[in-house]
Amino acid sequence: MLMPGLSHKLTPLFTFLFLFLSFPTNASPATTAIAQQFKEAPQFYNSPGCPSIDQDEIDPESDGDSTVFCSEHAVHVAMTLDAAYIRGSMAAILSVLQHTSCPQNIAFHFVASASASTSLLRAAISSSFPCLNFRVYTFDDSSVSRLISTSIRSALDCPLNYARSYLANIIPLCVRRVVYLDSDLVLVDDIAKLAATPLGEQSVLAAPEYCNANFTSYFTPTFWSNPSLSLTFADRKPCYFNTGVMVIDLDRWREGDYTTKIEEWMELQKRIRIYELGSLPPFLLVFAGDIVPVDHRWNQHGLGGDNFRGLCRDLHPGPASLLHWSGKGKPWARLDANRPCPLDALWAPYDLLQTPFALDS
Repeated sequence: MLMPGLSHKLTPLFTFLFLFLSFPTNASPATTAIAQQFKEAPQFYNSPGCPSIDQDEIDPESDGDSTVFCSEHAVHVAMTLDAAYIRGSMAAILSVLQHTSCPQNIAFHFVASASASTSLLRAAISSSFPCLNFRVYTFDDSSVSRLISTSIRSALDCPLNYARSYLANIIPLCVRRVVYLDSDLVLVDDIAKLAATPLGEQSVLAAPEYCNANFTSYFTPTFWSNPSLSLTFADRKPCYFNTGVMVIDLDRWREGDYTTKIEEWMELQKRIRIYELGSLPPFLLVFAGDIVPVDHRWNQHGLGGDNFRGLCRDLHPGPASLLHWSGKGKPWARLDANRPCPLDALWAPYDLLQTPFALDS
């Protein structure tokens, strides 16, 4: 909620000038994207029935911070954060807070590239969400860049796209379960429902499965013609799942050392090309057929179109709790270009971008 007073009205302008002038004039488009100014979001408060998180108790693993970052009563959300996609991240954060009953019990864990200006990213989030519970962690690009193979779209080769494979190493050990979200989505339902997905006795993650998709298309003929490789799925019934929305048991991930398992497949890909699509196939190789399926309403994905043309798409049949603009086309880019798809109108209400002519509003 905006506070009255001239000084507060000037704050967003000063934030914009600070973020813009902090970059050299020859910076790349991905870098200068953070020079956008964002509005302050409304403040959201817990409903009366929300679990209480005692802010007076300090967890020894939380570095002196309040226990919300380690509390099992909190809903822990992990997202990557960078200049190119920060506009989408802002919209995603707002949608999470707006539709949950316990917004003060949400703990955001943002992962940013070590090569990014995390102080500017942190300042942008704080300016729009002054009371948000969040941390920003740095991800060492070099830890994965040597393993990345070129894919069908250059944007998929960004090292930060692979950070989801390292969450268990990045996020504090006291966090036992996390909901991972991409930055090109909005929720229209309470994220606590998704976070509470039962994972059973052994499953590491849960996500919506799409068993009608042609699973073989995610791997090359080289993979399927090699008996030792194709037998990877011999004891499973693998289905495609989108890694942009996942519920992950971090304790089980750490116990099973699944980061190493994913890296081993990436190392093989460097020697023998067994897939074409960035960070998704290693997840499928390790987890497909062994995940807990989640209702499709929690990932109405593909709204960005395919990876080549980004054509407009319709919603899948059935209800929707989460809208995901995966694919080439992003709603903010299409809106700016005055070429929006019909469904981009569902993203627009969560857009916090401050246009220059609205500075005095």
